Amino acid sequence: MQLGMVGLGRMGGNMAERLRRDGHEVMTYDPQVESTAESLEELVSQLEAPRAVWIMVPSGDVTERTFREALAAVEPGDTLLDGGNSFFRDSQRRHAVAQEHEVHFVDVGTSGGVWGLEVGYCLMIGGDAEPVERLAPIFETLAPPKGWAHVGSPGSGHFVKMVHNGIEYGLMQAYAEGFELMHHSEFELDLLRIAGIWRYGSVVRSWLLELLHEAFEEHGSALEDIAGYVEDSGEGRWTINEAINAAVPIPVIASSLFARFASRRDINFAAKVAAALRNQFGGHAVRAIEKAAGRAHDPRA
Repeated sequence: MQLGMVGLGRMGGNMAERLRRDGHEVMTYDPQVESTAESLEELVSQLEAPRAVWIMVPSGDVTERTFREALAAVEPGDTLLDGGNSFFRDSQRRHAVAQEHEVHFVDVGTSGGVWGLEVGYCLMIGGDAEPVERLAPIFETLAPPKGWAHVGSPGSGHFVKMVHNGIEYGLMQAYAEGFELMHHSEFELDLLRIAGIWRYGSVVRSWLLELLHEAFEEHGSALEDIAGYVEDSGEGRWTINEAINAAVPIPVIASSLFARFASRRDINFAAKVAAALRNQFGGHAVRAIEKAAGRAHDPRA
């Protein structure tokens, strides 16, 4: 089957390769790397109608710009697919805009990361039934067995992927807190070995745990060469906002997002406030920031 792939980054490039390995004809466009086309218009000209163009670019302005350019390049009856981490409300809007041009729009929540080339991608697909059914051979190749589903109407694919990533935040934070407790325990624990045995038979075994075990193997159990700075790409925030709108409590996911925020602060002002208050009402000692000379300053001196 034919497909046009726009964006050949860490995931888009591997997805194109996985499709080619299974016999699909993939035309590509990415101004940053070698492609079959030098523009979106040329990419569209390389495909036979009804065309399918998969947009795999970072979420945000670049997705909106690429969607608009692709929509102007395709023809009625063609299909645009967005496999990035777009906000589901944007996907609903894009579906409506595409519909005005008689173009199909399919939102595909895609999970698998850099490992997807070999093991496949979990695909959570939203949109109208006709283009999803027609493009099923593409989804069958990209996903592992039983790894894709048409989850609902336009926007639902990216909504489910948003929740998926919110859950991921909570799982990662639970592992992080548990291993930190073991790291600071009175016992000399081999965290690499513990992560290793938990992969077999344990109720907390998961792919994330397998990846953690590999990280310990690569960086050592203390992870000394990794800075404790954790970014977020937006899905956790969207998940919490939707939970607030629906009055659904999700305290674990919310706490995990706030923990990521805390990881980026060299100096925690809230902790300073709490320490100062303890000193004021209870006379508890406070620790002063060390001077440039490297000695602690006694605030009572």
